[in-house]
Amino acid sequence: MKRILKFVGWTIAAVLAVAGALAVYIQVRGVPQYAVAAPTLQVQVTPERVERGRRWVTMLCADCHSNPATGQLTGRVMTDAPAEFGPIVSLNITKHPVKGIGAWTDGELAYFLRTGIRRDGQYIPPPMVKLAHMSDEDLSSVIAFLRSDNPLVAPLDVDPPGRSQPSFLVKFLSYVAFKPLPFPERPIPTPPLADRVAYGRYLVQNMDCYGCHSPDFTTMNLLEPEKTPGYMSGGNTLLDLKGRPVTTANLTADEETGIGKWSESDFVRALTKGFAPGNRTIRYPMGIKIGRAHV
Repeated sequence: MKRILKFVGWTIAAVLAVAGALAVYIQVRGVPQYAVAAPTLQVQVTPERVERGRRWVTMLCADCHSNPATGQLTGRVMTDAPAEFGPIVSLNITKHPVKGIGAWTDGELAYFLRTGIRRDGQYIPPPMVKLAHMSDEDLSSVIAFLRSDNPLVAPLDVDPPGRSQPSFLVKFLSYVAFKPLPFPERPIPTPPLADRVAYGRYLVQNMDCYGCHSPDFTTMNLLEPEKTPGYMSGGNTLLDLKGRPVTTANLTADEETGIGKWSESDFVRALTKGFAPGNRTIRYPMGIKIGRAHV
């Protein structure tokens, strides 16, 4: 019996030692880096693409990268990011060749936006949105806007206000769950507007609605969003600009806790005016997205 207990004790000690060594390795190494396989790509910048890209960027990127002090996409301290992710500072994505992304090729931008891997090989984990499901045309439009003369992305020689310090949780998840997404092997078309279900699904996936409106950022399935546990059922905890918790709403068709009883006009009013049925005001951070929807 003593020999068995001794064996069990040594086994537990060995497991703890390996786990401790692995934890130290992850903490020291940090978020991993990967080889970059950026495609050869040259996006033609047209007025139509710039306008379409403007709408995507103001809805997807401006929330995190817009700095009130500069009025441009020069990065900010994300005080509303989940505390368990550690301090997060978004980057300067203006056209400045050194401080921003002005020196990036179109292929490097496309690869980064699809996979989350920067041109230097560094992987950027959530909450950065990955555009793995965006159509090739819409992705080209985003890149066209970032290359445009719009004041939001005019080259500005400023550093982001600090550096991100990923928590151990983020570092750990970057090895087991928050991994780079594969670059598409085949063209991705834009669903036809006439197919409202297909196009609506496309918007939900690419506007990252499910990210906030599913229960937990750490369990998101970025490659197959609809397999995310509790997909669109709400309950995730965000922060307002004063650091106070905000629980996301259930957007499923449940009639008691979701939006199953909403009419189409209720839904349109909520997304365009910021008022839910009963004249309830939609709060930050969703409120700011509504404000930018028609910029």
